[in-house]
Amino acid sequence: MSDIPADQPDGKFSADAAAGFAKEQLMSFVERIERLEEEKKAIADDIIDVFAEAKGTGFDVKALREILKIRKQDSDQRAEREAIVDLYLQALGMVG
Repeated sequence: MSDIPADQPDGKFSADAAAGFAKEQLMSFVERIERLEEEKKAIADDIIDVFAEAKGTGFDVKALREILKIRKQDSDQRAEREAIVDLYLQALGMVG
């Protein structure tokens, strides 16, 4: 037997305890991320269902997706994008 206690100068006990804590913390992070990924998948499935329901009642899903994209933009971003699209359409002779 050694005369040095396990939690003393060689630091072995402290290093083992730290490694154990790090392992537990890492496992906690991994498990939380996995739960969130499962929730994200469930929400994505719900969104797909809503789009299918909208399509089933006659709405254009592509148009809905475009509206959602536009609604995420602030008014300045939206105005800038619309101005650029308008400019391109004029350059192509598609609007008068």
